[in-house]
Amino acid sequence: MEQRGRQAWRAQTKWFSYVMILVTFWSSASGQFRYSISEEVKEGTVVGNIAKDLGLDKNTLKERGYRIVYGSTEPPFRVNQDDGILYVNRKIDREKVCERSKVCVIDLKTVLENPLEVHYVAVEILDVNDHAPSFPENEKMLEVFESALPGAKFQLQAARDADSGSLSVQQYKLSHNENFRLEVKDRGEDRKTPSLVLQKPLDRESVKTHVLLLTATDGGKPPRSGNMTIIVDVSDVNDNPPVFTQDSYNVELKENSPIGTTVIQVNATDLDEGVNGEVVYAFGNDVDARVRARFDLNPVTGVISVAGAIDFEESSRYEIDIQASDKGVATLTTDKTVIINIVDVNDNAPEIEVTSFSHALPEDSKPGTTVALISVKDSDSGLNGKVMCYISQELPFLLSPSLQNNMYSLVTKVLLDREQQSQYNITIVAKDAGDPSLSAHKAIIIVVSDVNDNRPEFSQSPYTFYITENNNPGASIFSVTASDQDEGNNALISYHILRDRGGEHLKVTSFLNINSENGQISALKSFDFETVKTFQFQVVASDSGSPSLSSNVTVNVICNWECCKRPRIGPKHVEGQEVSDCF
Repeated sequence: MEQRGRQAWRAQTKWFSYVMILVTFWSSASGQFRYSISEEVKEGTVVGNIAKDLGLDKNTLKERGYRIVYGSTEPPFRVNQDDGILYVNRKIDREKVCERSKVCVIDLKTVLENPLEVHYVAVEILDVNDHAPSFPENEKMLEVFESALPGAKFQLQAARDADSGSLSVQQYKLSHNENFRLEVKDRGEDRKTPSLVLQKPLDRESVKTHVLLLTATDGGKPPRSGNMTIIVDVSDVNDNPPVFTQDSYNVELKENSPIGTTVIQVNATDLDEGVNGEVVYAFGNDVDARVRARFDLNPVTGVISVAGAIDFEESSRYEIDIQASDKGVATLTTDKTVIINIVDVNDNAPEIEVTSFSHALPEDSKPGTTVALISVKDSDSGLNGKVMCYISQELPFLLSPSLQNNMYSLVTKVLLDREQQSQYNITIVAKDAGDPSLSAHKAIIIVVSDVNDNRPEFSQSPYTFYITENNNPGASIFSVTASDQDEGNNALISYHILRDRGGEHLKVTSFLNINSENGQISALKSFDFETVKTFQFQVVASDSGSPSLSSNVTVNVICNWECCKRPRIGPKHVEGQEVSDCF
């Protein structure tokens, strides 16, 4: 029977589809039989002769209705009632039926009727080497620091073989190398765990990567095997600081550049690998909040960009300390200064400041008289801050440059005449030399004050008046009028009769009186044609200026004999009224 078992094993391994059945009769009283069959044999393969082992002939077996009692699923075996042979009903996979059990048995319950008999049949499913060892992954990555000491151990995942017993994984083998050896720990139950053991120090600068092949072999004849590639990356020890790729960083940036504008990118490299060679950037500890508010530094790319308002007038140069650090456990750092020169943009218009006299300008001021002091400034630099100043209108004024830059004097060009123009609105223009140019305007009002330079002027000269004798004493008989182009007290006029040196004036002032404010002349007594027919006198008009100016006018008076009550004044119109002849 053992010879038949060995023949079945050899047949199975040669992939023939036949089975040698081993039958063991344990106890005829208990009605239990046991057979053995290899897994994966094809359908219809003979398992055993039930009729022969029960001692029944073929006819009796069929007459007593011999059958297998099984569940609802299709049974893995069937009995041919014609010949009483037990056949394989479907292909059996031992690893599915029993997984990793050392012994795999399928128990069958069979029944004979008339009389009722129950017989138990046990079919042992024998394992065949139909599975090769396999690792959970085809490739294993390991990182080992070059500072690792000999004896360091690195556990690996064990290979698995669905077969059991001697057909499972029996040994491991590591490809030849100088740095690692293999150690296998037997944990029982077909479990062997491999580990790599460092036996020689690693040198990353010599060999950065070691590629090893681990082979797992089972105990089949011939054996089957599976491989896993082990890639050992030698990790660097952080012994190199980052190094900037440039000796200096110097860049120009226009003021008012938009937020987000890239200013410059710094770059540093590290000879180390992994995190030891990964470089991050940061502002130095001494970089103040003012700089951090205006610039941003990307810690990964090293790009410095604009983060706030950049104003040349506030600061024309920034020196920023940048740190490049690796990510090693013991971080190494390198510093570099980045110089950012701000380029002026013509973004500031000139500013004009006027210091003018608080009082009005006398009209008799000499040419060249300073009226106001003008100062201009521009916060920009270069041509953007160079300012030209001028008067936008054609006026009797000019700007005279001072010895001090951007200082001017507003002076008169000619004598002024208040009577022609009493006020000037002057626009001062300051324009820089930028491109495009910016300008500013400032309005100055110059008030010309009056000087008593005009004498009173009589409305006519001379005056001739006709009066009638026997007039009413105290009544106004005629008037004189004068005007003055000046203003204020300089134009305030008073009248009086000029006193002549002769005695005649005593006669005039004895019968005539003049109102000093309005020039009305009234008679103090009645005139007598027989006594006085004509006379002449001078009226003086004086202004109230200091010094006062005056003018004289001759007044001729003709007295007529009484024929009417109204005086006749020549010419024939006096103060807009017609006077009729009286003869």
